[in-house]
Amino acid sequence: MPDQRILMGVIGRPHGVRGLLRVHSYTADPAALPEYGPFDTKDGRRFVLRWKTEGVAELAELKDGAEHPVRDRTLAEKLVNLQLFIDRSRLPPTEEDEFYLADLVGMQAVGLDGTAIGTVAAVHDYGAGTSLEIGPLLLPFTRACVPVVDLASGRLTICPPDEVVAPS
Repeated sequence: MPDQRILMGVIGRPHGVRGLLRVHSYTADPAALPEYGPFDTKDGRRFVLRWKTEGVAELAELKDGAEHPVRDRTLAEKLVNLQLFIDRSRLPPTEEDEFYLADLVGMQAVGLDGTAIGTVAAVHDYGAGTSLEIGPLLLPFTRACVPVVDLASGRLTICPPDEVVAPS
């Protein structure tokens, strides 16, 4: 497990002039995102989030145990693209044959014949489905392309589509 923090959401563009922000949730149920807070940022700040409407939230920074709400657009603009993390220990344990996408980063990728292909550098989701970055490859994370994920051994088996040539 390379990192003990799990990315739960990303702050998007401001909504209106009163400091509200669009927030992209990475939880199974986007409405449940505030329940996981408070959230940490890479630079050490902490935030709480409350939904105002679907996808639009009020944020408040925690300083000295008190909430300091974001109340204007100028402040909100400074938070765009801020990533919201929680410690992995706050997430429920996974079921058998289930894992968090963050678990895949750092795993060794091998071909169907066991040949080493590379290491999963990142997991991406740009809206059209999850993909794995393995060296120069960007592989769809589907059962057809990744038939085996073995967390215990730290390996996953890949079967790139015909139009992709995996370096050997």
